Amino acid sequence: MQVPAIREGLCVSNLFQTNMVLQRNKPIVIWGWASPGKAVNVSFAGQEATTTAGADRFWSVTLKAMPASGEPREMSIQSDDETQTLENILIGDVWALGGQSNMEFEIAKVDDGDLEIVSANFPQIRLLTMPYGKGFESVKSFERLEEWSAWFGRHFHKGDWEVCSPETVREFSAIGYIFGRRIHMATQVPIGLIDASRGGTTVETWTPEDVLRKIQGRETQEKLREWDEKIASYDAQADLDQRVENYEQRKQRLAREGNPLPEDSLPPSDLRPGPIADMNRPGYSYASMIQPLEGFSIKGAVFHQGYNNCFNGSAGARMYAQVFGKMIAAWRSTFNDDQMPFCIISLCTEGAPQTMENFAEAMSNVGPLIREAQYRTFRDLYDAGDKGIGFVSSFDLRKSWYHPQIKIPAGERAAKWALVSQYGALKGRDAELYWLPPSINEVIRKDGVIRLMMSAPIKTIDDSDGKMMGFAIAGSDRRFYPAAVEWRADDSDDNPNRSRYQQDVLELSSPFVPDPAHFRHAWARNPISNLVNNRGVPIATQRSDDWLLEETPVKVDPAENASDRAIANQNRKMLQQLDLERRIREAEATIKALEPLLEDRAR
Repeated sequence: MQVPAIREGLCVSNLFQTNMVLQRNKPIVIWGWASPGKAVNVSFAGQEATTTAGADRFWSVTLKAMPASGEPREMSIQSDDETQTLENILIGDVWALGGQSNMEFEIAKVDDGDLEIVSANFPQIRLLTMPYGKGFESVKSFERLEEWSAWFGRHFHKGDWEVCSPETVREFSAIGYIFGRRIHMATQVPIGLIDASRGGTTVETWTPEDVLRKIQGRETQEKLREWDEKIASYDAQADLDQRVENYEQRKQRLAREGNPLPEDSLPPSDLRPGPIADMNRPGYSYASMIQPLEGFSIKGAVFHQGYNNCFNGSAGARMYAQVFGKMIAAWRSTFNDDQMPFCIISLCTEGAPQTMENFAEAMSNVGPLIREAQYRTFRDLYDAGDKGIGFVSSFDLRKSWYHPQIKIPAGERAAKWALVSQYGALKGRDAELYWLPPSINEVIRKDGVIRLMMSAPIKTIDDSDGKMMGFAIAGSDRRFYPAAVEWRADDSDDNPNRSRYQQDVLELSSPFVPDPAHFRHAWARNPISNLVNNRGVPIATQRSDDWLLEETPVKVDPAENASDRAIANQNRKMLQQLDLERRIREAEATIKALEPLLEDRAR
């Protein structure tokens, strides 16, 4: 059954329903609509509040903060002779889930998802999936409906709070459910999960338009100008005329081929809204799916996005860096908490894995630039003392598909961050090692080696003495080669029980880079990297250089007026040649090293 966002007579925002969770320990704001000038009374858990509906029918009340409670309670909203009663309401922690399809991706489709579904009997976890909304026409409510998804090719149930069960969880966000399930199991506090993600969306659409227009970055302002021009130049009638012409041409072609359209087939007749209703119009998805929640108290948010910002090269990545921190601040403002916990899950993998055969070629991809912007945003906030910001890498949860189905570990990683940093579930000085990516405290370049002073000891993911991989280094020629990674040898002999190596100091070198200037780590869309701290947390994607994707390894003369595609193809060929030359030289070195052994055998 479809329920409109605002109904006639007395109504409450569709955010407030039977089976919902209200946020503990924060003021509870409740709003809705009634006849203008009419008194509205709200009662819940021993509290009452009365207000008067304005000329626009809107009303709002605020109840005092309450502690967590798993006791089902009723809320009554009354005006004149109209009464609405909401049942089975719990008080606990509410988390918002944001981003694009890898956050939206439902639990039924992920690896081991069926096992999670059959065990999803958690009556104190409540699930709400937001409809896609109507952009800037959205209000402080949303519809409850069966909504068609062109991305997934089916209808999804949206807009209803549901009690978590094997039947209700199937279509819910895999990452979001795993995150909420783990927190609930650890804390035994009721958990509400609001999935406000949408496939194919960009960072700028999740940011309020007025916030974007205040950003002074050139790339952000250019993006806004592009959209302004696109909207201003759109002609709905011209669009319809073109679609009718395309239809007639297709009809004639199929008739000639002996495969005519059905007799009841008709040409298009609708006037489409065009770019004004595009889900990636700057600010559109925020207005559609986040703004209707404005004023609602929540515990925090988890955000997983980036794929659709990977199509504009270095300029697009610079725009991402300009926007992302502002987006986080805007979401915190929306939920009335400037320190609201916010966990960033970095861009997922896609494409063929990076290998030693295609090492340099695989580095020529905008994906690592987006991950770098996400990690840099996190570090800037964290280093400034932000206690609510979190970060989780996902590049090692590898699959070639851009919807890697390894979602359960991603949700568990976000839960580790929350349990340690926001719930204090693990105590001790080293508790943050369960989620905090190892950082580089100092970089020293000396004698053909780049030395990295790390914040924590580093090991390989398989906890062996195997080869450490993941770093690349380059000289001033911008040609990156795989780095040999070693722990720094400990030359001190004052303690015989000391390790022979300083495992929190990494030394990077390469026979192909006699004078290294810069390093990169996990720099590919599906990168080689096996370096983690002693709790298995990967070193995040990062670099020391600021070279543009389009200018590595060679800066193209602007006078050549080469297209982006031509530049990319030129660089790809050069990098393929670089990989080939390196492999030949490595093979020659191997043969040379084996010559004495071969000579001995020949004797």
